[in-house]
Amino acid sequence: MNNNTINEWLKYAPTAPNLPVGKKWHVFLSYRSVHRPWVLSFYDILIGLGYKVFVDQFVLRSNDNLTLALQSALDDSMSGILIWSSKTKDSEWCQKEFTTMDKKATEGGFHYGVAKLDNVILPSFASQKLYADFSNYSDGPQGSGLLRLLYGIVNKPLSNEAIRFGSKVDEDIRSFTHQINSSRDSGNIVNLIELSKNTSVAWKSTPVLGCEVAESLLKLENYDKAIDVINRLILTFPKAVRPKQLKGLALARKGETEEAQQILGELEAEGNRDPETLGILARTWMDRYNKTGKINFLRKSRNLYQLAFEHTPSDYYVGINAAAKSVLLGETELADKIAIDLEQIVGTEAHEGNYWETATTAEVQLIRKKFKEAAKLYQAAVDIAPLETGSHKTTWKQARLLLNHLKASDEDIKRIETVFSDISL
Repeated sequence: MNNNTINEWLKYAPTAPNLPVGKKWHVFLSYRSVHRPWVLSFYDILIGLGYKVFVDQFVLRSNDNLTLALQSALDDSMSGILIWSSKTKDSEWCQKEFTTMDKKATEGGFHYGVAKLDNVILPSFASQKLYADFSNYSDGPQGSGLLRLLYGIVNKPLSNEAIRFGSKVDEDIRSFTHQINSSRDSGNIVNLIELSKNTSVAWKSTPVLGCEVAESLLKLENYDKAIDVINRLILTFPKAVRPKQLKGLALARKGETEEAQQILGELEAEGNRDPETLGILARTWMDRYNKTGKINFLRKSRNLYQLAFEHTPSDYYVGINAAAKSVLLGETELADKIAIDLEQIVGTEAHEGNYWETATTAEVQLIRKKFKEAAKLYQAAVDIAPLETGSHKTTWKQARLLLNHLKASDEDIKRIETVFSDISL
């Protein structure tokens, strides 16, 4: 963030207090891995405001005793935030962490709140605590809800000025999000670029809106303009993770594989071993395999996808790629096993308004050799986003490889090829 934006934001958002002796963290974030992208957006904002934040993936090591390490981190924290949604209610870890937070708050000197991410009804233990509703902000915390949590964890009252400011940011973000979605759906690249140059607080206090523009440009195959937007985001938000991930993806799609691997490799080395970073890095190894035919590159790609899926078994993107690369390696039993697991996540029907989840559902059926069902779902995905030709090309390229390795009949190949007849590779 530039200094003007920081000053405007910090007039309303409480900065981090000094850590007392014996404490390492201002905030402990408790969440399920499925919410990692949202949590990373929150992390970026908190770090920008000077908070020391405990997020497990940045701190814990593979040989740590997880229970003891998380307990120690909570003991070393001044406050906590429980990330809650309909996908959290069956998480034993989140329940245990809430119990610990509640006990620490009762003992005094520890404050915590709840961030609600969807329309789920909060359980009684959570609804009785400070909470903020982010059901309209699926990409990260924004506006009045963010301010309410920040003031709560530092145990300060929310001022009238902060309330008015947060409400205005809420309104602006809703409006800009609608404009971005409309511009993307109509293919209006000029308007997307103009939107990305906005200098209001809604744009300059968080990278979320800029990332939405960049992702829209990637979907519309305008990689150079997407990189221009991303480079500005990186300058404004140098600590943010998502813009760097998107730059790696943009470079990969442009065919600049080594440059993409440099950026993603640096993210991984910094401790970002989330499905997004590992997934895009895995994609670059697949690109190198496609260029060279070296089987070790394909195996490296599959292993990264599989590692990400093992760490986050609810992430269908890395899961479907682990299955697909297993098909290409001739490991059909493993591919089918992963596909069956994925079917429990994505189901067998189209997902209204969601291109990639629908395309993934189609690919699951393809790997299971249910070609008619796959063709129907691929068509549903294209119908959801008819102008996202970059997405269509990526989907068809993968499907074509799989069809060849699955020894599909000419009729089955033609059935799926017809879905993508409007694009050229």
